[in-house]
Amino acid sequence: MTREERRALLGDEVISHIHALVAAAPEPSPELVDELRRILTRPAGRVVKAPPSTAAAAA
Repeated sequence: MTREERRALLGDEVISHIHALVAAAPEPSPELVDELRRILTRPAGRVVKAPPSTAAAAA
């Protein structure tokens, strides 16, 4: 959805209200940032292993 489509759907007043709420929100704690980073980089706690390189596979 483009910015113009969102503006047409929500209207300027709602968008201004959302911007005010976001501006008033406190900064996240370092602990929250670390937890979110872990979740977003390893969903479900999985670690995806890279496939072996062709040189290592040939050896």
